[in-house]
Parts: sequence; structure tokens; C-alpha cells
Amino acid sequence: MAATVAETRVFLEVRRQLQSALLVLGEAKEEDMPMDISIMPSSLQVKTPEGCTEIRLPAEVRLVPSSCRGLQFVAGDGLHLRLQARAEFCPKLISVFNKSSQAQGCCSFYCQSCGEVIIKDRKLLRVLPLPSENWEALVGEWCCHPDPFANKPLHPQENDCFVGDTFFLVNLRADLGHPRPESSPVEMRHLSSKNHFKPEPKANTKVICKRCKVMLGETVSSETTKFYMTEIIIQPSDRSFPIIPRSQFVQSVIAQCLVELSSARSTFRFTIQGQDGRVYILLWLLNSDSLVIESLRSSKCIKKFPLLEDSMKADSTSAWSAVKVLYQPCIKSRNEKLASSWESDISIHSLTLPSATCLELLLILSRNNAMLPPSLRHMNSFQVWNSSFSRV
Repeated sequence: MAATVAETRVFLEVRRQLQSALLVLGEAKEEDMPMDISIMPSSLQVKTPEGCTEIRLPAEVRLVPSSCRGLQFVAGDGLHLRLQARAEFCPKLISVFNKSSQAQGCCSFYCQSCGEVIIKDRKLLRVLPLPSENWEALVGEWCCHPDPFANKPLHPQENDCFVGDTFFLVNLRADLGHPRPESSPVEMRHLSSKNHFKPEPKANTKVICKRCKVMLGETVSSETTKFYMTEIIIQPSDRSFPIIPRSQFVQSVIAQCLVELSSARSTFRFTIQGQDGRVYILLWLLNSDSLVIESLRSSKCIKKFPLLEDSMKADSTSAWSAVKVLYQPCIKSRNEKLASSWESDISIHSLTLPSATCLELLLILSRNNAMLPPSLRHMNSFQVWNSSFSRV
């Protein structure tokens, strides 16, 4: 006989490296309501007089029922308990650019927001990572002769794609269909010696999607264009455009940047700034080994903690790999002193995105934080962001 669906909300966060898990039963009330919690290696079951909620775990995740400890009621959340868990899988990020496969054949660039083709059937023979921002200084320190790369910017050739932290550099030929650059406003700079204004065009020019008018990147030179990873999807030409929810895609790209940079450079604090140079968000990466599992009963329960609301349907259970990040917004004069101290700290890495995407990311952070159990939303003076980036 099928169990009736109950109101109980279940939130489970598993840490792969620590082999531990936090279980939150979000609908539990402090009154004497009968509740039977059954924890098995491959599933969770909560029975109340109203019905039963059951979660079946992914095949790679196993709980240790005998390790349950620390059962307590937390006001606003429900019941909390901790236990041991084993998770053997490795998460797969949503790939914005698969270097090994894309460099073998033709690929197409799409606007992620609307699917407009930006570059069609481009044969990329070389896909190369760009060096760190201080590479020229390092060359000067290690070379015993004049720097051979001095004043020589790294620009891709016709069949190249250079990959930066948050962008691609591509050589656009005149015969390719690509977005028409939109001229940036001209800056007027006052020259006191001659007592007149001299127009100085900005170094970069925005590249706009023809269809949805989203900023995709900037022109770097007459032939080279910078496309931001949060705005572009690159696919082999024989594949169709993949429809990915916008918030899910942005989260995955940012999570991938944070994980890769923290691993390669032992950097865990980041500033998110717009192409205008303004800092919008401060991020502090805590861990990248979390697995988040939630059970949604119905649309009525989505008000509680629907962390994965963009990709989950009602009456479903989903498991996602996630990174846990602390963040502080820096808009409307908030956290100015903290942002200034972070900007002057050489151990903190800056990630540049279109200004509109910075605001979009801030909205995603705020929504995500509000959907966590209340007791998990803050740590010290920072807010918490669980960025889901790969479905299990």
C-alpha cells in the first residue's frame, strides 16, 4: 500500500570529505506530535499521523544509522540531528567549455539567455588557458634578458580560443556572423593646460546580443572579442542548444570558477566586480564537497526551504552537489570599509562579470539564502550561499 504524502519537509546536507551529514526535519513542531523517524543506509522515512515522507538516497550515498547523535529542536527549523555518511561520487559541473572535445571539431557559440547563435561552426584548433594576471612581472623576475613579451598582449589567432578566469578571448573574422558591437559612451576628460575638453573613447566596447540585448562581452581589439562565461554557451555544431535555467547556469559557472581558482591558487576569498570596476559582492569559499538533498511535497511547501526550486518539480526529491560560500553585498554603500580592505589585500582574487550579471548573481544569492533553514542562513556577520551546481 502506497504511503500518503505528508507535510514533513526534509533537508539533508552531506559532507563527502568529513563523511558527516546534517538532517533537518523542517515541518516538525515543538508540541507533542507523534513522529517516527526511520534512518536506513539508503533512505530516510518520517511517519506522522498525517502520513509519511520518504527520501531514497542516490546509489553513491550511504548513511550510518547507528551514528545518529545531537537530536535537538531548533526554533524556526524543526528537528536537527547529525550522523555519519559516505558519499563516493565525484560531482560533474555544468561544462561551459569542454577543452578536449571542442578543440577537435567545429563548435558554435550561443547566447545563454535566449539561444541566439553568436558564432556558427567555428573550427578551434587551439584552446589555451591564459596565464595569471601577474605573468608579466614573473617573466621579468625570471628572465636574464629583456622581456620578449613586453607590450605584446596575448591575442588569439583565427582558430584559437584563450580561456581566462571568467571569459573567453576569440578572434572574430569579418565573414562570421557575430553581434554588432555597441559603442560605449565617450568620456570627456578636462585638460587644464589647454583649458578644453578632449574626448577619450573607452578602451573596450560592449558586445550585445541582437535578439535579447544582453551584454555578452567586450571588444578588446579590432579582431579580438572577450565573451563572458556567464553569458555564452559553447557546443559542438552537431548538437542543439541546451536549455538550462538561467540561475542554475550562473550558479554553476561561478561555482566552477571558485573551485578551480581555490584549488590552483589556494585562494578562498573573492570579489565580484562589474566591467565598470565597481565591487558588487564579497565571497568567501568554505567548502566544495557538499551534497544537498531535499524533499518537496507540493507547491504549498515551497515556502519553506526550496533550495533547488529552479529545477525541481513538486512531489519530487533531488540531490545536488554544492559549494558553501559566505557572502556580503556591496551595493547601496553597504560594507564599504570591508570591500576596501579586501580590494587592497593581494591574497584576494577579483572576478569580473557584466554589471547586470553581478546584480543578477546578488539576487540569486539572496533568494538562495532565504530558502535555507533559518539557523543555517548566517555565519558571523556573513550570509550563507549553498550554490547547487550538479544534479546527482
